[in-house]
Amino acid sequence: MKIGIVGLPNVGKSTLFNALTRKAVAAENFPFCTIEPSVGTVVVPDKRLDKLAKMANTQKEVPAIVEFVDIAGLVQGASEGEGLGNQFLANIRECDAIAEVVRVFDDEDVVHVSGDVNPKRDIDVINLELVLADMQTVSKRLGGIEKDVKKGDKDAIVLKGALEKLRNTLEAGKLANTTELDTKEQELVKGLHLLTMKPFMYILNSKNEALNLDNQDDGRYRELKEFLDSAGATYVHVDAGVEAELADVGEGDKEEFRRELGVLESGVDELIKKGYELLDLISYFTVGEKETRAWTIKRGSTAPEAAGVIHTDFQNKFIRAQVVGWQELLSAGSKAAAKESGVLRTEGKEYIVQDGDVMEFLHS
Repeated sequence: MKIGIVGLPNVGKSTLFNALTRKAVAAENFPFCTIEPSVGTVVVPDKRLDKLAKMANTQKEVPAIVEFVDIAGLVQGASEGEGLGNQFLANIRECDAIAEVVRVFDDEDVVHVSGDVNPKRDIDVINLELVLADMQTVSKRLGGIEKDVKKGDKDAIVLKGALEKLRNTLEAGKLANTTELDTKEQELVKGLHLLTMKPFMYILNSKNEALNLDNQDDGRYRELKEFLDSAGATYVHVDAGVEAELADVGEGDKEEFRRELGVLESGVDELIKKGYELLDLISYFTVGEKETRAWTIKRGSTAPEAAGVIHTDFQNKFIRAQVVGWQELLSAGSKAAAKESGVLRTEGKEYIVQDGDVMEFLHS
């Protein structure tokens, strides 16, 4: 599952990516520094895993991961091929969710592609280009479906209705994911891979010792906040520069550095967690002396589906699962104690796995 980091040129995407992945990619102060997308695998911070591993005195700890993709900066006209538009759109189409970096600080030393900083305008520019690209896709599909509709093809008729709803949404300048579609319609439009059908989150990038809009009574930030709140948008605050500086600092020294820099919380950790949630992912755990591991599954997965991420045979030959909540297991102190106290239970094929379940599977 990949999250694409997008935004206008020079708003801090690559700096943030460096902080996320500790992978050295160019982060210079000029537009289009990133051309080919860089992909980084990121550990999902999870204190539950650490506590379970400590309880089991495990030899190896394996966390959940999520991939972030640093994609070239987008400019106005990208949907018509301006800048690196075509490449940008192709790269983002391959991602499962979009994390949009928005600059929320004034600094004369850091060039803004539009000449001045206005986060809501920047979001409008990016989102409009994505909307225009989707309008092209929807219009093209509508033009090609008429033959099947005239033949009375049931799926084609349903798809046409869904496409017309999407066209109305996009023509209003709204993201496709705000369109009300039923389950059948959602299934049929999946193949279009619409950019604005993907889940969105916004990363508000500030800068230490700069004029940060959220720390001032600034109308530009109020406008941004009104938009985010009215859209029910997922967003996080990050100081990408500080997080990049701290990326290689030892854990023992990070707290002291954070106090000195005035950035007490890790925006990067919060971003990774929010990204994991944005993809509608949860973790369950397997716990043992040799290995304690967090396994990634889609929310709503059944026990056999969860078993399948370990090995397909576990899903195909699933019999039952032993399940205990992570907190219950920690309180009990061991699986044996959890079994004795009755909190370790047996679940069958219909069981819907909950975030934080500790599981062991029995298969034929």
